[in-house]
Amino acid sequence: MSKITKRKYVEQEVMEFVLPAEKQQVVKLTGGRGNNLHAVVDAKGDEFLVSMPTKFRKNIWVKRGDYVIIDPIEEGDKVRGEIAHVLFQEHIKHIQEEGLW
Repeated sequence: MSKITKRKYVEQEVMEFVLPAEKQQVVKLTGGRGNNLHAVVDAKGDEFLVSMPTKFRKNIWVKRGDYVIIDPIEEGDKVRGEIAHVLFQEHIKHIQEEGLW
């Protein structure tokens, strides 16, 4: 798959309205730590690291203060999750309207 085609599919996936599944959680990014690792804070105030999956690397950029949905990783000690979806303002409003935030 060419780079442009891959980017098109990733952009379509990011623009879909998704709701967090049972095990997923919404967290806030607090900063990048390098090597596609990002520090996040969950609703309880716990800070931990999450990884950016390969499909998002070099296609989607996130900054401090953005919200993401993560899939928890059970065997992780420092890295405890992987980013599943990046949330934009419209996504946040949709999740709040559904009563899941």
